[in-house]
Order: sequence, then C-alpha cells, then structure tokens
Amino acid sequence: MVKIMVDSASDMTKELCLEKGMEFIPIAVQLGEKEYLDGVNLNRDYFYEFLIKSEAFPQTSQPSPANFVDIFTACKEQQEELIYLALSSSLSGTMQSAILAKNMVEYDGIYIVDSLTATFNIMVMADYAAGLVKEGMSAKEIVEKIEELKSHVKVIAGLDTLEYLAKGGRLSKAAASIGEMVRIKPVIELTPEGEVGVVGKCIGKNKAMVAICKQLEGKKLKTGFPVYLIYSYGEENAASLESRLNNIGILITDTLQIGTAIGTHIGPNAFGLIYVEDF
Repeated sequence: MVKIMVDSASDMTKELCLEKGMEFIPIAVQLGEKEYLDGVNLNRDYFYEFLIKSEAFPQTSQPSPANFVDIFTACKEQQEELIYLALSSSLSGTMQSAILAKNMVEYDGIYIVDSLTATFNIMVMADYAAGLVKEGMSAKEIVEKIEELKSHVKVIAGLDTLEYLAKGGRLSKAAASIGEMVRIKPVIELTPEGEVGVVGKCIGKNKAMVAICKQLEGKKLKTGFPVYLIYSYGEENAASLESRLNNIGILITDTLQIGTAIGTHIGPNAFGLIYVEDF
C-alpha cells in the first residue's frame, strides 16, 4: 500500500485530504495573539480580512520533526510506503523537518519529494500520484513519475498590490510605495528553483492580465490535467482573467482560493492560473 502526503502549503485542507485518502501536515499560523492550524481551523476569508485590517503581520511556523514522526512511525509499523510532496525547500524548512523525522524513524519506505513549488501545484502532483497508486505502481515508480512531471506544473499570477510583499520583507517599503503610486501590478511565477520570480511589472491590472495571456500564447497544455483559476480574496479579478483566457481557448477546470502560505505575501485581489505544460 502506498500513501500520499502533503502539507497545508499545498492549499489542500485536512478535510479534503481525508476525502482523498491522503495524509496531511498543517503549518501553524499566528494571527495576533492567536495561533491557528492552516487547513484545519483557519477560514481563508477570515485570514485575508485579518491581513487587510490588522497592523500585525501573520507569522507562520514550519512543522517540527515531531509533527511528522507519528505518521512516519505508523507507516513503518504497517509496512506501508509513503510519498510526501513537500513545500519547496527554497520557501521553507518544512522538508528538512520531514528528513529529520525520517532519520529518527529509520524507515526506507518514506519518500520525501521536494516539489519545488507551492499552493495548488502540489495538489496537481498529489492527485496525479494518487492515480498512479490506483494503477498499482510502487512508491519508487511513482516518485520517478512525479520527478518527470513537477517541472511542467506551472503557476502564473498577478498581484493587485505591493503592500504585502513589503510587509513580509520581500520588497523594500520605498520600492513598494513608488510602485503603488504608478499602479505597478507585478506578474509572478515560481521558478524552476522553487522561488518566487517576477515575470513582468505592468501598469494596471488589465495589462497584468494581458501579460499573463501572452505568457500562455503558443503553449500546449497537457491533456488529462486540470487548469485551475486561482484567487486570494475577492473573485472579481479572477473572473476577468477567466474571460480573457477563454478568448484564447483556455478553459478552466475549477476556481480555487489561495491559502495562507502564499496569500500572506500576495495580499487580496490577486489572480492567476495553474496549468500543466505538455511533456
């Protein structure tokens, strides 16, 4: 038996993972004086409302090795194989906690994969892996397939504000202030190294949407994989993007709300797309 595991930076919830038969590790989020578990007891709209209204900036805490040990130990005792699709090692130390836990448990049936990505990109990989489990593949075979897939799972998004990049220390306050004055709307992606990269700096959200569509022109999407429209807080911008995408022949599988791991830094009214390039 092979099990799939994700952390909450995948933007999957514990409830959804239970439905899919997957294991789940939450990331702790501190909002003011209160701590929540992402994907367990933190409502996403509430999170974004806090982000907008509060002077305090949300703080996240990666799971400790101890958080992983119980799950890994249960797999060892039951002689099950487990594949953990971890949040990009370039964005968090969560994967390192899992590696330490595996060493503590001393079980070779645990496979830890650096997804080199975040948000629903990880869910795309997890669903693909779960399908391979049903086909009867071993964990080693599935990991090889995921390694082939992961560089082709893409996300591109437009931000409505630079404020939260500055609050999170990803951009200087001076640069953010100047950018806001001239209505800069950055278009971002996750690089092959698993880091946040800027594709373009556009004047106004309409030009940001045009830039996203231009990035997609001429690209062939892999059949059999979903295309997800994503948003943070407020769906209006995402709906406008969907209309533009439809005009270039890209049809959306579902619309999904980005969670806290990425949402903390991109703020409200962000919009984007997750897709799989042909390979």
